[in-house]
Amino acid sequence: MNHRDDAAALDRDDPLRALRDQFALGRDVIYLDGNSLGVPPKAAAARAAAVIADEWGDGLIRSWNTAGWFALPKRLGNKLAPLIGAGADEVVVTDTISSNLFKLLSAALRLANERDPKRRVIVSERSNFPTDLYIAQGLIEQLDRGYELRLVDDPAELATAIDENTALAMITHVNYRTGYMHDMAAVTQLIHRAGALAVWDLAHSAGAVPVDLNGVGADYAVGCTYKYLNGGPGSPAFVWVPKRHQNAFSQPLSGWWGHKKPFEMSPSYRPDDGIGRFLCGTQPVISMALVECGLDVFLQTDMATLRRKSLALSDLFIKLVEERCGKFPLTLVTPREHGQRGSQASFEHPDGYEVMQALIARGVIGDYREPRVLRFGFTPLYTRYVDVWDAVEVLRDVLETEAWRAPEFAERGAVT
Repeated sequence: MNHRDDAAALDRDDPLRALRDQFALGRDVIYLDGNSLGVPPKAAAARAAAVIADEWGDGLIRSWNTAGWFALPKRLGNKLAPLIGAGADEVVVTDTISSNLFKLLSAALRLANERDPKRRVIVSERSNFPTDLYIAQGLIEQLDRGYELRLVDDPAELATAIDENTALAMITHVNYRTGYMHDMAAVTQLIHRAGALAVWDLAHSAGAVPVDLNGVGADYAVGCTYKYLNGGPGSPAFVWVPKRHQNAFSQPLSGWWGHKKPFEMSPSYRPDDGIGRFLCGTQPVISMALVECGLDVFLQTDMATLRRKSLALSDLFIKLVEERCGKFPLTLVTPREHGQRGSQASFEHPDGYEVMQALIARGVIGDYREPRVLRFGFTPLYTRYVDVWDAVEVLRDVLETEAWRAPEFAERGAVT
């Protein structure tokens, strides 16, 4: 590709082209950070207004029944399920990844202990997203029964780290920093051969890459809705449990929303049957309602089409960066192999934070992750090929002119 017109031609032939019009994108912004926070669907503003003015304002408390608020966690879960290879009534949208992971790890450790009491090891990766490791560490401290968190530094080490003492392996499908993607089927098989349970984090997978949880025989999964699913900042996460594990689950956060009959107001907890027992407290209706706006866009396409465009966008970005910015100290840390790449491209630069701030000031919004990583996410629903072309041109200019050296770009905000 030698000209911007070539990128524009790809956009004209893009089968997903019309979906971009369903998102509220600023004209002067190239947004390559959907892997951290998705763009709002245009329908979200009207939906929020309707929930606040009509359902909450006019319906008041009656809307738990008349507007279907009570059923939202399961209804949204069933809309999300096809994106991750889940079946009906196997997903609920609720709480946060952190709290959902606490529930799942607790349940999985209990199940593993019932099968084999000597299993006291949780295996994960040191490069995992920190909250996953923190939750595991906190649960181990709380249990105080000799559990261990065993961390590996390379995916190749999983084969030896997962052994006869392993209760479960907690693996993030797509690494948040590098975009490295595990072979979910192969890793799940490896975990099961050792007699352990497979817990997957889909934060950077759901809505970005094809996932087939039931097909690979996974045991548990969590994920969020505010990245590629475009649910809004801090929108509720989701939890997946196959039917074979649902009623064996013992809820460590036994709140009333997971009770079999919450409005019975019994002083004793009785878990709901099926996926409902994974709920905890009263649900945040307004933010949950907005999740549906993002999910509804996915009903107009399929993950195979999204994946083809995702790979084409990231292929083009990597190629252009290496061609046009090759004389600068940029090092690709994302795998080139399609089977090992999520929907992002990450490059290291010695002054990565400052470079990213200079890009953002020029309207190219990616993000930065320690140490020294420039991270660019590609959301096929609204990212264009010309966005890729233009973003690389801005990156080249920022590096060529050393615009990133301006003092203001070294200042750190609370969120980086």
